[in-house]
Amino acid sequence: MTALAPGHRLGLVVGKFSPLHRGHEHLIAQALAVCEQVAVVGYSQPEFPGCVRQQREAWVARRFPQVINLQVDDDTVRAHCAMRGIAWRSMPPNTAPDAVQQEWFAWLLDGPLALRPDAMFASEAYVFPTCERLSRLWGYVVTPVCVDPQRRTHPVSATQIRRDPHAHREHLHPEVYRSFVRRVVLLGGESSGKTTLTQALAEAFQTSWVPEYGRERWVERDGQLTLQDLLDIGRIQVEREEALLPQARGLLFCDTSPLTTLGYAGWMFGTQPEALQALAQRPYDLVVLCDAGIDFVQDGTRQPAGFRARQQAWYGQELSRRGVPWVAARGSVAQRVAQLRPLLHALLGAEPS
Repeated sequence: MTALAPGHRLGLVVGKFSPLHRGHEHLIAQALAVCEQVAVVGYSQPEFPGCVRQQREAWVARRFPQVINLQVDDDTVRAHCAMRGIAWRSMPPNTAPDAVQQEWFAWLLDGPLALRPDAMFASEAYVFPTCERLSRLWGYVVTPVCVDPQRRTHPVSATQIRRDPHAHREHLHPEVYRSFVRRVVLLGGESSGKTTLTQALAEAFQTSWVPEYGRERWVERDGQLTLQDLLDIGRIQVEREEALLPQARGLLFCDTSPLTTLGYAGWMFGTQPEALQALAQRPYDLVVLCDAGIDFVQDGTRQPAGFRARQQAWYGQELSRRGVPWVAARGSVAQRVAQLRPLLHALLGAEPS
């Protein structure tokens, strides 16, 4: 390993970051420790599902807001070329020979990005010929720094993680892993069994679930909710989902969504504020509508039994109007879990969106 001598003006870390994992983060941290500034340049041709430029950019920004974050694709390179009056060159495929990759990368740094580092950090041997090429191009030494080439610190590859991010979640920071968690929302009229089913599914898949915040606010206000309460309920429900995503394992089950709160705004106050309408647009990876074919139980917080039928009809109409696919869960809790299990396993096997 090349000695980590302090004093570099601009360090460079380059990779696919598909996804950004602990090994990448170790590499970036090493660069930050000895460089005044660090640039993180990422690209892939083709891009991998769930690891497109915008996603990579968000991962690096969350984890290392202090770096120069340059995640590029053909479109962003074309835009940089246009700004600098440089003829555009398409990105070579990942399978291109090393010499082709290095030549294009040197062009990218020298031209479109106008980035001239004096040190380059990597865990693979390509760092040495790449630095030699850059040194010849610019007439000064670009120092190669090879960090943990045997990957003893973080023994995993991005290829392994892409095959099953849940099996390798320990190699992903929670802020990265959250992108691979699929959100499943359960909807249904009052006393349709959605909370019980949400808990049962979370237990079956050994993951987290998000309780219905509206019930908590109802108790706090002794059943006297205002329109502002409903706005708060929609917002806090989403905040709680976001907070639990990094803790979930593959799936996050959500007991209701802001769509429910939007419905109550109309039923209770005859209006649906724009802020609540925007929250109700929140997408989910699977929408489950719990069938009302179970006995209605009045627990003192619910509307009269006839209101449930009105709710159920509204959910079906509203989801159809929005073009949102959904599945119905029927029967006992055990039957509903068995019905949904294959769909949920399919979600776990899907690439992140």
